[in-house]
Amino acid sequence: MRHAARRHLRVEAVLSILDVDFVADPLGALFWREERLLVVADLHFEKGSAFAAKGVFLPPYDTAATLVSLAQLIAYYEPRCVVALGDSFHDGAAGDRMSDADRSGVGGLQQGRDWIWIAGNHDRELPRGLSGEARNELAVGRMTFRHEPAAGAIGEIAGHLHPVARVAGRGGSVRRRSFVSDGARCVLPAFGAFAGGLNLHDSAFDPLFGGPARSFAILAHVMGRSAVYRVPHRLCLPD
Repeated sequence: MRHAARRHLRVEAVLSILDVDFVADPLGALFWREERLLVVADLHFEKGSAFAAKGVFLPPYDTAATLVSLAQLIAYYEPRCVVALGDSFHDGAAGDRMSDADRSGVGGLQQGRDWIWIAGNHDRELPRGLSGEARNELAVGRMTFRHEPAAGAIGEIAGHLHPVARVAGRGGSVRRRSFVSDGARCVLPAFGAFAGGLNLHDSAFDPLFGGPARSFAILAHVMGRSAVYRVPHRLCLPD
């Protein structure tokens, strides 16, 4: 029933990179219909338990919550392949801290489809006992899927930077996770429940999208509750 309701409410946005149209989903994933390829970035499984080990006690349910959202996407799109763009695990020991239920949940989502884990800066190695193919990057047609975006790249789909946009509204401003694209590349928002975000005006985006002389073609695809909204970069606010 919840899936049916969500299907009714979902408003998808088309995000075009070179000559390829992707669906930008309100949960923070890209879907390539022709390839039946679902792309998510920065799951950061077990970030909560990593913080708890340092004495910062967060609710220990971030992995389970992230898996629930991922399960909704997989049920909706029925992908042939899932590509996780790195930092799927918050650190090298995250796999050891995962509960049996969460490990089983990952395995259940992998059934009947290919699953590619792209290496990130947090998870150079795939945790023991987990299925799927580990790669540094993946090329499909004109698209290259990797964790950390590279200056000057074309046809690149990456994560790592956790983009967020601050947008003015009637009651003030809102700060939401966002895709950012100039039509030649895209940086995905972080998908993990506890993942933070970096404002699109941060200098880390300058080598990717033109620095101070930004083009009006740069769009933030801002995640709402059930829709993705296109906002020109020039209308996004700094923090």
